[in-house]
Amino acid sequence: MASPAPLIAPRDGIGAALQKLLGDDLIEHVFAVGEDSITVRREAVAGVMIALRDNLDYQQLVEIAGVDYPERAERFEVVYHLLSVTKNHRLRVRVSTDEATPVPSIVPVWPVAGWLEREVFDMYGVLFAGNPDLRRILTDYGFQGHPQRKDFPLTGYTELRYSEEDKRVVYEPVKLAQDFRNFDFLSPWEGADYVLPGDEKAGGTGEAPGKGAPTPLTAAEVKKADEAAKAPPPPTPKTTEKPEQTGAGAKANIKAAKTSRDGAKATTAAKAKTPATKKAEKAPAKARAPRKPKTGGDA
Repeated sequence: MASPAPLIAPRDGIGAALQKLLGDDLIEHVFAVGEDSITVRREAVAGVMIALRDNLDYQQLVEIAGVDYPERAERFEVVYHLLSVTKNHRLRVRVSTDEATPVPSIVPVWPVAGWLEREVFDMYGVLFAGNPDLRRILTDYGFQGHPQRKDFPLTGYTELRYSEEDKRVVYEPVKLAQDFRNFDFLSPWEGADYVLPGDEKAGGTGEAPGKGAPTPLTAAEVKKADEAAKAPPPPTPKTTEKPEQTGAGAKANIKAAKTSRDGAKATTAAKAKTPATKKAEKAPAKARAPRKPKTGGDA
């Protein structure tokens, strides 16, 4: 399978040239997927860079990267990527170190290494002896820890922010409006230890969950209630037309037929008339004379 990296022109005899030039400072040379990688002694890295630049025409430092192997005694590797512009060839140089042992700086060889070494120091905590300005470059002032280490915590209950009042970075407990920090990761279909909405409807009824709320009526009672609702309403009773039809008995009929003490009878009351109406009915109607037209004007 071809390497996905950019094609690099092979350089014949580079292995022998490296062994002859570096001698005991060269620990290992590996050629894989079309690329040359060498591992050198940490104490000799600055002299190795000068030799590679001046004798094998690696004029440019492209990058410095860090790698963390927590299981190793010297857990960190500092990887230098060199480019030969005249030979069109790339070379990878590795050195190993731990948290306390510094690596010699190569700023005197390539000044651009100052920024690159600061990045490795910030992300991994690797020290570089001789760097003129070894400070953090990506994280903020007062940041604790090194984010690219494999054991750096990815979650927690502390957040970092810049305080305008204190003019520095401060650490504070995480404050969230919702309770999104703790999860049980249990599927509700596999036995969660809490009651889901709706499950209380099936509790204590002997029915399986999901059948809804149980009805207090039996099937026969429900059928009887449906038939009663479909039955026609009873007929409206007729009103009585005579005192004898009251249904209260003969004595009540006789008593209802008698007149009251004030002489009132069960007759329809006449419509009351006002005094003006009575006077108008007694006075005879007079014929009205025709109205004479007015004189004058345009007529």
